[in-house]
Amino acid sequence: MSTTLQIGRINTAGEDARSAILALRRQLSPNGNVVSPQGRARTIATFGEPLTPQQVVERICSEVQSRGLDAVLDYTEKLDGVRLDRDQIRVSPEELKAAYAQADSAYLKTIRRVRDNVMAFQSGILNRDARMKRGAHCELQLRYRPLRRAGVCIPGGAAAYPSSLLMTVVPAQAAGVQQIAVVVPPTKFGGYNVDLLAACHALGVTEVYRIGGAQAVAALAYGVEGIEQVDKIVGPGNLFVALAKRHVYGEVDIDSIAGPSEVVLIADWTADPRYIAADLISQAEHSPGASIMITWEDDLCDRVADALSEQLGRLSRGDLARDSLERFGALIKVRDEDEAVSLTNLIAPEHLHVSTSDPFRLAEQLTNAGAIFLGHDTPVALGDYAAGPSHVLPTGGTARWASGLCANDFLKRSSLIYVDRDGLAAFANDVRVLADKEGLTAHRYSVDIRLEDPEPPVTE
Repeated sequence: MSTTLQIGRINTAGEDARSAILALRRQLSPNGNVVSPQGRARTIATFGEPLTPQQVVERICSEVQSRGLDAVLDYTEKLDGVRLDRDQIRVSPEELKAAYAQADSAYLKTIRRVRDNVMAFQSGILNRDARMKRGAHCELQLRYRPLRRAGVCIPGGAAAYPSSLLMTVVPAQAAGVQQIAVVVPPTKFGGYNVDLLAACHALGVTEVYRIGGAQAVAALAYGVEGIEQVDKIVGPGNLFVALAKRHVYGEVDIDSIAGPSEVVLIADWTADPRYIAADLISQAEHSPGASIMITWEDDLCDRVADALSEQLGRLSRGDLARDSLERFGALIKVRDEDEAVSLTNLIAPEHLHVSTSDPFRLAEQLTNAGAIFLGHDTPVALGDYAAGPSHVLPTGGTARWASGLCANDFLKRSSLIYVDRDGLAAFANDVRVLADKEGLTAHRYSVDIRLEDPEPPVTE
Protein backbone atom coordinates (compact mmCIF):
# COMPACT_ATOMS: atom_id res chain seq x y z
CA MET A 1 0.00 0.00 0.00
CA SER A 2 1.33 3.45 -0.92
CA THR A 3 2.14 5.99 1.78
CA THR A 4 0.87 9.53 1.44
CA LEU A 5 3.63 11.82 0.22
CA GLN A 6 4.33 14.90 2.34
CA ILE A 7 5.34 17.18 -0.51
CA GLY A 8 5.37 20.95 -0.18
CA ARG A 9 2.35 22.90 -1.40
CA ILE A 10 2.48 26.56 -2.41
CA ASN A 11 -0.51 28.66 -3.40
CA THR A 12 0.51 32.04 -4.75
CA ALA A 13 -2.82 33.51 -3.70
CA GLY A 14 -2.09 32.87 -0.05
CA GLU A 15 1.65 33.13 0.56
CA ASP A 16 4.88 34.56 -0.74
CA ALA A 17 5.79 31.97 -3.35
CA ARG A 18 8.79 33.93 -4.57
CA SER A 19 10.46 33.83 -1.16
CA ALA A 20 9.79 30.10 -0.77
CA ILE A 21 11.18 29.32 -4.21
CA LEU A 22 14.27 31.47 -3.78
CA ALA A 23 14.97 29.81 -0.41
CA LEU A 24 14.77 26.39 -2.07
CA ARG A 25 17.08 27.51 -4.86
CA ARG A 26 19.67 28.77 -2.38
CA GLN A 27 19.51 25.51 -0.46
CA LEU A 28 20.28 23.51 -3.60
CA SER A 29 23.06 25.77 -4.89
CA PRO A 30 26.74 24.82 -4.38
CA ASN A 31 26.69 27.29 -1.47
CA GLY A 32 23.86 25.37 0.18
CA ASN A 33 26.24 22.67 1.47
CA VAL A 34 23.74 19.84 0.97
CA VAL A 35 25.81 16.88 2.19
CA SER A 36 24.59 13.46 3.32
CA PRO A 37 25.15 12.32 6.92
CA GLN A 38 27.59 9.75 5.54
CA GLY A 39 29.50 12.51 3.79
CA ARG A 40 29.77 14.56 6.98
CA ALA A 41 30.98 11.53 8.90
CA ARG A 42 33.60 10.81 6.24
CA THR A 43 34.85 14.39 6.46
CA ILE A 44 35.40 14.11 10.21
CA ALA A 45 37.09 10.72 9.84
CA THR A 46 39.42 12.04 7.15
CA PHE A 47 40.32 15.46 8.50
CA GLY A 48 39.64 15.07 12.22
CA GLU A 49 37.25 18.02 12.29
CA PRO A 50 33.87 19.00 10.78
CA LEU A 51 35.15 21.05 7.87
CA THR A 52 32.71 22.67 5.46
CA PRO A 53 32.68 21.26 1.92
CA GLN A 54 34.52 24.36 0.72
CA GLN A 55 37.25 23.86 3.31
CA VAL A 56 37.55 20.20 2.35
CA VAL A 57 38.01 21.10 -1.30
CA GLU A 58 40.57 23.80 -0.60
CA ARG A 59 42.64 21.40 1.49
CA ILE A 60 42.51 18.59 -1.08
CA CYS A 61 43.36 20.85 -4.03
CA SER A 62 46.23 22.47 -2.15
CA GLU A 63 47.77 19.11 -1.29
CA VAL A 64 47.38 17.74 -4.81
CA GLN A 65 49.03 20.88 -6.18
CA SER A 66 51.97 20.57 -3.79
CA ARG A 67 52.35 16.77 -3.43
CA GLY A 68 51.08 15.57 -6.78
CA LEU A 69 50.10 11.97 -7.35
CA ASP A 70 50.92 10.93 -3.77
CA ALA A 71 48.14 13.20 -2.50
CA VAL A 72 45.73 11.83 -5.11
CA LEU A 73 46.47 8.27 -3.99
CA ASP A 74 46.16 9.17 -0.31
CA TYR A 75 42.77 10.84 -0.73
CA THR A 76 41.56 8.01 -2.94
CA GLU A 77 42.28 5.65 -0.07
CA LYS A 78 40.78 7.90 2.61
CA LEU A 79 37.64 8.97 0.77
CA ASP A 80 36.93 6.05 -1.57
CA GLY A 81 38.37 3.28 0.60
CA VAL A 82 40.58 1.99 -2.22
CA ARG A 83 44.36 1.86 -2.09
CA LEU A 84 45.80 2.02 -5.60
CA ASP A 85 49.40 1.79 -6.71
CA ARG A 86 50.71 4.24 -9.25
CA ASP A 87 50.40 1.75 -12.08
CA GLN A 88 46.76 1.00 -11.22
CA ILE A 89 45.46 4.53 -11.69
CA ARG A 90 45.20 4.39 -15.47
CA VAL A 91 42.94 1.83 -17.12
CA SER A 92 45.09 -0.11 -19.55
CA PRO A 93 44.25 -0.51 -23.26
CA GLU A 94 43.87 -4.24 -22.62
CA GLU A 95 41.26 -3.61 -19.92
CA LEU A 96 39.29 -1.31 -22.21
CA LYS A 97 39.33 -3.86 -25.02
CA ALA A 98 38.34 -6.67 -22.65
CA ALA A 99 35.43 -4.67 -21.30
CA TYR A 100 34.22 -3.97 -24.82
CA ALA A 101 34.43 -7.67 -25.66
CA GLN A 102 32.41 -8.60 -22.57
CA ALA A 103 29.69 -5.97 -23.01
CA ASP A 104 26.22 -6.87 -24.22
CA SER A 105 25.87 -6.34 -27.97
CA ALA A 106 22.48 -4.60 -27.63
CA TYR A 107 24.00 -2.16 -25.15
CA LEU A 108 26.89 -1.38 -27.50
CA LYS A 109 24.46 -0.78 -30.37
CA THR A 110 22.62 1.70 -28.15
CA ILE A 111 25.88 3.46 -27.32
CA ARG A 112 26.67 3.80 -31.02
CA ARG A 113 23.19 5.05 -31.92
CA VAL A 114 23.23 7.66 -29.16
CA ARG A 115 26.77 8.67 -30.11
CA ASP A 116 25.54 9.26 -33.68
CA ASN A 117 22.58 11.32 -32.42
CA VAL A 118 24.78 13.48 -30.24
CA MET A 119 27.47 13.85 -32.91
CA ALA A 120 24.93 14.88 -35.55
CA PHE A 121 23.44 17.58 -33.32
CA GLN A 122 26.74 18.86 -31.94
CA SER A 123 28.43 18.97 -35.35
CA GLY A 124 25.44 20.81 -36.78
CA ILE A 125 25.67 23.67 -34.28
CA LEU A 126 29.43 24.27 -34.45
CA ASN A 127 30.59 27.85 -34.76
CA ARG A 128 32.21 28.54 -38.11
CA ASP A 129 35.08 30.85 -39.06
CA ALA A 130 33.97 34.28 -40.25
CA ARG A 131 35.72 36.67 -42.64
CA MET A 132 34.83 40.27 -43.39
CA LYS A 133 36.33 42.77 -45.85
CA ARG A 134 36.20 46.43 -44.78
CA GLY A 135 36.81 48.08 -48.12
CA ALA A 136 39.90 47.33 -50.18
CA HIS A 137 42.46 47.84 -47.42
CA CYS A 138 41.20 45.98 -44.30
CA GLU A 139 40.35 42.36 -43.61
CA LEU A 140 38.95 41.00 -40.32
CA GLN A 141 38.49 37.39 -39.31
CA LEU A 142 37.14 35.38 -36.41
CA ARG A 143 38.79 31.99 -36.25
CA TYR A 144 37.79 28.99 -34.13
CA ARG A 145 40.16 26.25 -33.04
CA PRO A 146 39.53 23.31 -30.68
CA LEU A 147 41.10 23.03 -27.26
CA ARG A 148 44.05 20.69 -27.26
CA ARG A 149 43.12 18.69 -24.19
CA ALA A 150 39.94 18.26 -22.13
CA GLY A 151 39.22 16.48 -18.85
CA VAL A 152 35.89 14.74 -18.27
CA CYS A 153 34.51 13.86 -14.83
CA ILE A 154 32.10 10.92 -14.70
CA PRO A 155 30.31 10.00 -11.44
CA GLY A 156 30.43 6.44 -10.19
CA GLY A 157 29.23 6.33 -6.61
CA ALA A 158 25.63 5.12 -6.67
CA ALA A 159 25.33 3.99 -10.30
CA ALA A 160 27.21 3.76 -13.59
CA TYR A 161 26.62 6.69 -15.94
CA PRO A 162 27.52 5.94 -19.57
CA SER A 163 25.06 8.67 -20.57
CA SER A 164 27.27 11.29 -18.91
CA LEU A 165 30.22 9.92 -20.85
CA LEU A 166 28.32 10.32 -24.12
CA MET A 167 27.07 13.81 -23.28
CA THR A 168 30.55 15.14 -22.50
CA VAL A 169 32.98 13.21 -24.67
CA VAL A 170 31.05 13.37 -27.95
CA PRO A 171 30.61 17.19 -27.93
CA ALA A 172 34.36 17.49 -27.34
CA GLN A 173 35.02 15.12 -30.24
CA ALA A 174 32.62 17.07 -32.47
CA ALA A 175 34.65 20.19 -31.74
CA GLY A 176 37.87 18.42 -32.71
CA VAL A 177 39.51 17.96 -29.31
CA GLN A 178 42.26 15.42 -29.83
CA GLN A 179 43.09 14.51 -26.23
CA ILE A 180 40.30 13.59 -23.80
CA ALA A 181 41.12 12.35 -20.29
CA VAL A 182 38.27 10.70 -18.38
CA VAL A 183 38.32 10.41 -14.58
CA VAL A 184 35.94 8.12 -12.74
CA PRO A 185 35.94 6.87 -9.12
CA PRO A 186 37.55 3.47 -8.42
CA THR A 187 34.23 1.76 -7.71
CA LYS A 188 32.11 -1.02 -9.16
CA PHE A 189 30.03 1.67 -10.86
CA GLY A 190 33.05 3.64 -12.00
CA GLY A 191 36.57 2.60 -12.93
CA TYR A 192 35.79 -1.10 -12.53
CA ASN A 193 32.48 -1.07 -14.38
CA VAL A 194 32.52 -3.14 -17.56
CA ASP A 195 29.72 -1.20 -19.24
CA LEU A 196 31.35 2.17 -18.62
CA LEU A 197 34.77 1.01 -19.77
CA ALA A 198 33.20 -0.60 -22.84
CA ALA A 199 31.52 2.70 -23.68
CA CYS A 200 34.88 4.46 -23.39
CA HIS A 201 36.36 2.02 -25.88
CA ALA A 202 33.37 2.39 -28.22
CA LEU A 203 33.84 6.17 -28.22
CA GLY A 204 37.56 5.91 -28.87
CA VAL A 205 38.56 7.17 -25.43
CA THR A 206 41.94 5.71 -24.51
CA GLU A 207 42.85 7.79 -21.46
CA VAL A 208 40.80 6.71 -18.43
CA TYR A 209 41.87 7.17 -14.80
CA ARG A 210 40.42 5.51 -11.68
CA ILE A 211 40.17 8.62 -9.53
CA GLY A 212 37.19 10.70 -8.50
CA GLY A 213 36.07 13.59 -6.33
CA ALA A 214 37.97 16.81 -5.69
CA GLN A 215 41.30 15.00 -5.97
CA ALA A 216 40.50 14.04 -9.57
CA VAL A 217 39.56 17.60 -10.47
CA ALA A 218 42.80 18.87 -8.93
CA ALA A 219 44.86 16.25 -10.78
CA LEU A 220 43.38 17.36 -14.10
CA ALA A 221 43.76 21.04 -13.31
CA TYR A 222 47.35 21.04 -12.05
CA GLY A 223 48.74 17.92 -13.66
CA VAL A 224 50.39 15.18 -11.61
CA GLU A 225 52.76 12.36 -12.37
CA GLY A 226 51.23 10.35 -15.21
CA ILE A 227 48.32 12.78 -15.81
CA GLU A 228 48.99 15.81 -17.97
CA GLN A 229 47.24 19.09 -17.19
CA VAL A 230 44.12 19.72 -19.25
CA ASP A 231 42.76 22.96 -20.69
CA LYS A 232 39.15 22.49 -19.58
CA ILE A 233 37.27 20.28 -17.10
CA VAL A 234 33.66 19.27 -17.75
CA GLY A 235 31.14 16.79 -16.43
CA PRO A 236 28.80 16.23 -13.50
CA GLY A 237 29.62 15.28 -9.94
CA ASN A 238 28.69 15.78 -6.32
CA LEU A 239 29.05 18.97 -4.30
CA PHE A 240 32.78 18.40 -3.75
CA VAL A 241 33.40 18.03 -7.48
CA ALA A 242 31.43 21.22 -8.17
CA LEU A 243 33.34 23.20 -5.54
CA ALA A 244 36.66 21.82 -6.75
CA LYS A 245 35.89 22.95 -10.29
CA ARG A 246 35.13 26.41 -8.96
CA HIS A 247 38.39 26.39 -6.98
CA VAL A 248 40.59 25.53 -9.99
CA TYR A 249 38.84 27.85 -12.44
CA GLY A 250 41.42 30.23 -13.83
CA GLU A 251 44.07 27.54 -13.82
CA VAL A 252 41.84 25.79 -16.34
CA ASP A 253 38.41 26.48 -17.82
CA ILE A 254 35.32 24.63 -16.55
CA ASP A 255 31.83 24.02 -17.89
CA SER A 256 29.81 25.09 -14.83
CA ILE A 257 29.48 24.83 -11.06
CA ALA A 258 26.56 22.44 -10.92
CA GLY A 259 24.31 21.61 -8.00
CA PRO A 260 21.69 18.86 -7.62
CA SER A 261 19.43 17.99 -10.54
CA GLU A 262 16.19 19.93 -10.90
CA VAL A 263 13.06 20.09 -13.02
CA VAL A 264 10.15 22.50 -13.27
CA LEU A 265 7.04 21.20 -14.99
CA ILE A 266 4.35 23.59 -16.21
CA ALA A 267 1.02 21.81 -16.68
CA ASP A 268 -2.51 22.69 -17.73
CA TRP A 269 -5.78 20.72 -17.94
CA THR A 270 -4.49 18.61 -20.87
CA ALA A 271 -1.60 17.10 -18.85
CA ASP A 272 -1.86 13.56 -17.49
CA PRO A 273 -1.17 13.49 -13.72
CA ARG A 274 0.52 10.10 -14.11
CA TYR A 275 3.00 11.50 -16.62
CA ILE A 276 3.68 14.52 -14.42
CA ALA A 277 4.31 12.31 -11.41
CA ALA A 278 6.70 10.11 -13.37
CA ASP A 279 8.66 13.13 -14.60
CA LEU A 280 8.92 14.64 -11.11
CA ILE A 281 10.13 11.33 -9.67
CA SER A 282 12.66 10.87 -12.48
CA GLN A 283 14.61 13.89 -11.27
CA ALA A 284 13.97 13.33 -7.57
CA GLU A 285 15.55 9.87 -7.75
CA HIS A 286 18.94 11.52 -8.23
CA SER A 287 18.58 12.28 -4.50
CA PRO A 288 19.04 15.10 -3.90
CA GLY A 289 17.02 16.50 -6.74
CA ALA A 290 14.44 19.27 -6.91
CA SER A 291 11.09 18.57 -8.61
CA ILE A 292 8.52 21.34 -8.95
CA MET A 293 5.18 21.47 -10.73
CA ILE A 294 3.47 24.74 -11.54
CA THR A 295 -0.16 24.83 -12.64
CA TRP A 296 -3.19 27.11 -12.68
CA GLU A 297 -5.67 24.20 -12.73
CA ASP A 298 -7.73 23.89 -9.53
CA ASP A 299 -7.43 20.17 -8.80
CA LEU A 300 -4.22 19.18 -10.57
CA CYS A 301 -2.00 19.44 -7.49
CA ASP A 302 -4.19 16.91 -5.64
CA ARG A 303 -4.27 14.54 -8.60
CA VAL A 304 -0.51 14.69 -9.07
CA ALA A 305 0.09 14.16 -5.33
CA ASP A 306 -2.04 11.00 -5.48
CA ALA A 307 -0.14 9.76 -8.54
CA LEU A 308 3.19 10.44 -6.84
CA SER A 309 2.22 8.42 -3.76
CA GLU A 310 1.06 5.52 -5.93
CA GLN A 311 4.16 5.42 -8.16
CA LEU A 312 6.71 5.83 -5.38
CA GLY A 313 5.51 2.61 -3.78
CA ARG A 314 6.48 0.50 -6.78
CA LEU A 315 9.75 2.01 -7.98
CA SER A 316 13.12 0.60 -6.92
CA ARG A 317 14.47 4.02 -5.98
CA GLY A 318 11.15 5.17 -4.57
CA ASP A 319 12.47 5.77 -1.06
CA LEU A 320 15.28 7.99 -2.34
CA ALA A 321 12.89 9.89 -4.58
CA ARG A 322 10.40 10.29 -1.74
CA ASP A 323 13.05 11.87 0.46
CA SER A 324 13.98 14.35 -2.29
CA LEU A 325 10.37 15.21 -3.04
CA GLU A 326 9.59 15.85 0.61
CA ARG A 327 12.73 17.93 1.16
CA PHE A 328 13.07 19.76 -2.14
CA GLY A 329 9.85 19.26 -4.10
CA ALA A 330 6.79 21.49 -4.45
CA LEU A 331 3.39 21.56 -6.11
CA ILE A 332 2.61 25.19 -6.88
CA LYS A 333 -0.83 26.55 -7.69
CA VAL A 334 -0.59 29.92 -9.47
CA ARG A 335 -3.26 32.38 -10.52
CA ASP A 336 -2.83 32.04 -14.26
CA GLU A 337 -0.49 31.18 -17.12
CA ASP A 338 1.30 34.54 -16.96
CA GLU A 339 2.25 33.96 -13.33
CA ALA A 340 3.47 30.47 -14.20
CA VAL A 341 5.79 31.95 -16.80
CA SER A 342 7.03 34.67 -14.44
CA LEU A 343 7.72 32.23 -11.61
CA THR A 344 9.48 29.75 -13.90
CA ASN A 345 11.75 32.45 -15.29
CA LEU A 346 12.56 33.39 -11.69
CA ILE A 347 13.48 29.80 -10.82
CA ALA A 348 15.56 29.42 -14.01
CA PRO A 349 15.56 25.61 -13.82
CA GLU A 350 18.01 23.11 -15.23
CA HIS A 351 15.18 21.18 -16.94
CA LEU A 352 11.86 22.71 -17.91
CA HIS A 353 9.00 20.55 -19.17
CA VAL A 354 6.05 22.36 -20.76
CA SER A 355 3.11 19.97 -20.64
CA THR A 356 0.32 22.15 -22.00
CA SER A 357 -2.07 22.30 -24.94
CA ASP A 358 0.23 24.66 -26.89
CA PRO A 359 3.77 24.27 -25.52
CA PHE A 360 5.47 26.04 -28.44
CA ARG A 361 3.51 29.23 -27.80
CA LEU A 362 4.36 29.17 -24.10
CA ALA A 363 8.01 28.42 -24.80
CA GLU A 364 8.39 31.78 -26.54
CA GLN A 365 7.90 33.47 -23.16
CA LEU A 366 10.18 31.14 -21.19
CA THR A 367 13.65 32.68 -21.25
CA ASN A 368 15.53 31.04 -18.36
CA ALA A 369 16.09 27.29 -18.59
CA GLY A 370 18.94 24.93 -19.38
CA ALA A 371 16.83 22.66 -21.58
CA ILE A 372 13.16 22.92 -22.48
CA PHE A 373 11.04 19.84 -23.24
CA LEU A 374 7.86 20.53 -25.18
CA GLY A 375 4.68 18.47 -25.14
CA HIS A 376 3.14 15.64 -23.17
CA ASP A 377 5.29 12.95 -24.82
CA THR A 378 8.73 14.54 -24.44
CA PRO A 379 10.00 13.50 -21.00
CA VAL A 380 13.26 14.86 -19.64
CA ALA A 381 14.71 11.35 -19.84
CA LEU A 382 14.79 11.74 -23.63
CA GLY A 383 17.28 14.58 -23.27
CA ASP A 384 19.16 12.78 -20.52
CA TYR A 385 19.87 9.79 -22.71
CA ALA A 386 19.34 9.99 -26.43
CA ALA A 387 18.17 13.12 -28.26
CA GLY A 388 21.44 14.93 -29.00
CA PRO A 389 21.82 18.09 -26.87
CA SER A 390 24.07 17.50 -23.86
CA HIS A 391 22.45 16.80 -20.51
CA VAL A 392 25.18 18.78 -18.72
CA LEU A 393 23.08 21.85 -17.87
CA PRO A 394 23.13 24.91 -15.58
CA THR A 395 21.51 24.41 -12.16
CA GLY A 396 20.68 26.48 -9.10
CA GLY A 397 19.16 29.38 -11.02
CA THR A 398 22.27 29.94 -13.14
CA ALA A 399 20.24 29.43 -16.33
CA ARG A 400 19.54 33.16 -15.96
CA TRP A 401 22.92 33.64 -17.64
CA ALA A 402 24.52 30.22 -18.22
CA SER A 403 23.96 27.61 -20.93
CA GLY A 404 24.22 23.87 -21.26
CA LEU A 405 27.40 22.21 -22.46
CA CYS A 406 27.83 21.95 -26.22
CA ALA A 407 30.56 21.42 -28.79
CA ASN A 408 31.19 25.17 -29.05
CA ASP A 409 32.38 25.18 -25.43
CA PHE A 410 35.43 23.21 -26.57
CA LEU A 411 36.36 25.85 -29.14
CA LYS A 412 38.45 28.94 -28.51
CA ARG A 413 38.29 31.90 -30.86
CA SER A 414 40.88 34.36 -32.10
CA SER A 415 40.39 37.56 -34.04
CA LEU A 416 42.67 38.18 -37.04
CA ILE A 417 43.25 41.74 -38.28
CA TYR A 418 45.05 42.83 -41.43
CA VAL A 419 45.43 46.33 -42.94
CA ASP A 420 47.77 47.70 -45.55
CA ARG A 421 49.29 51.20 -45.37
CA ASP A 422 46.15 52.86 -46.70
CA GLY A 423 44.02 50.91 -44.25
CA LEU A 424 46.20 52.03 -41.35
CA ALA A 425 45.84 55.62 -42.46
CA ALA A 426 42.07 55.29 -42.43
CA PHE A 427 42.11 54.22 -38.75
CA ALA A 428 44.96 56.52 -37.65
CA ASN A 429 43.06 59.57 -36.43
CA ASP A 430 40.69 57.49 -34.26
CA VAL A 431 43.66 55.68 -32.72
CA ARG A 432 45.40 58.99 -32.01
CA VAL A 433 42.37 60.56 -30.33
CA LEU A 434 41.79 57.63 -28.00
CA ALA A 435 45.50 57.15 -27.26
CA ASP A 436 45.81 60.83 -26.34
CA LYS A 437 42.76 60.61 -24.06
CA GLU A 438 44.30 57.65 -22.25
CA GLY A 439 47.80 59.08 -22.15
CA LEU A 440 49.30 56.09 -23.95
CA THR A 441 51.77 57.87 -26.15
CA ALA A 442 53.52 54.73 -27.39
CA HIS A 443 50.23 53.48 -28.80
CA ARG A 444 49.95 56.64 -30.90
CA TYR A 445 53.61 56.52 -31.91
CA SER A 446 53.31 52.93 -33.18
CA VAL A 447 50.88 54.32 -35.78
CA ASP A 448 52.66 57.58 -36.49
CA ILE A 449 56.06 55.99 -37.15
CA ARG A 450 54.59 53.88 -39.92
CA LEU A 451 52.74 56.72 -41.57
CA GLU A 452 55.84 58.94 -41.48
CA ASP A 453 57.60 56.55 -43.87
CA PRO A 454 57.01 57.58 -47.48
CA GLU A 455 56.57 54.01 -48.67
CA PRO A 456 55.42 50.83 -47.00
CA PRO A 457 58.00 48.08 -46.62
CA VAL A 458 58.38 45.69 -49.54
CA THR A 459 57.13 42.17 -48.80
CA GLU A 460 57.68 39.23 -51.08
